[in-house]
Amino acid sequence: MTIETVSSARAFGGTQLVCKHASSETGTDMRFAVYLPPAAEVGPVPVVWFLAGLTCTEENFTTKAGAQRVAAKYGIALVAPDTSPRGEGVPDDPDGAYDFGLGAGFYVDATVEPFARNYRMASYIESELPKVLGEALPVDLSRQGIMGHSMGGHGALTIALRNPDRFKAVSAFAPIVSPINCPWGQKALPGYLGDDRDLWRRYDACALIADGHRVGDILVDQGLADGFLESQLKPELLEAACETAGIPLTLRRQEGYDHSYYFISTFIEDHLDWHARRLGL
Repeated sequence: MTIETVSSARAFGGTQLVCKHASSETGTDMRFAVYLPPAAEVGPVPVVWFLAGLTCTEENFTTKAGAQRVAAKYGIALVAPDTSPRGEGVPDDPDGAYDFGLGAGFYVDATVEPFARNYRMASYIESELPKVLGEALPVDLSRQGIMGHSMGGHGALTIALRNPDRFKAVSAFAPIVSPINCPWGQKALPGYLGDDRDLWRRYDACALIADGHRVGDILVDQGLADGFLESQLKPELLEAACETAGIPLTLRRQEGYDHSYYFISTFIEDHLDWHARRLGL
């Protein structure tokens, strides 16, 4: 698989790349950012994925979270994919809304046309992009963690729950814990998946847990000044699901913090510490 380097910059002794490749899953060119720490010059390094939220690209986390310093310290590669397919002919929300279509792929494999042709972000993250990384870059795919923010927190939780043997650690910042039970999800799930409510459960962390899916433990940070807290995020639903299932959940409610990358940058070191310990670093 051929990847094209769009940009390259030195950071904390390692290299921050933005890359592009032709995706067979989405039928489009896809961009992703990857930080390779200094240790990658010696041999393959573990990987932590970051899935971004609504309206974002691979750029938001890469330029705003301040994660490269900590990743360099631990010898971790950071991978930040885009949040949806893009390009000529890729369908968008009919009204151009921010919460569906471009920049809002919700990490599902769409079944409803016209979105089914391109919106296959679950398979892209779970299957295609790891193969691309493994063939082109010095990464150790036997040691992976995944985290995300908001819609990307939903993606990280659901992907980890569906693939517990692949991901040794999972964490999230202000995740959408139950799309079935919030307005964003109640628009996205039928829009991408139609009326098959059993299929919706595959893309809802609380439903997956209720249906028997498990991970070792979960770290979540949630700002209490987040404007989406009560209407969209509802961390208490994840808290209840984990308690019922016996999944250890560290849910940290952070007074005064909002939904922004100021919040993420404040706690990113804690999250990478969490992942490093579970990756054996």
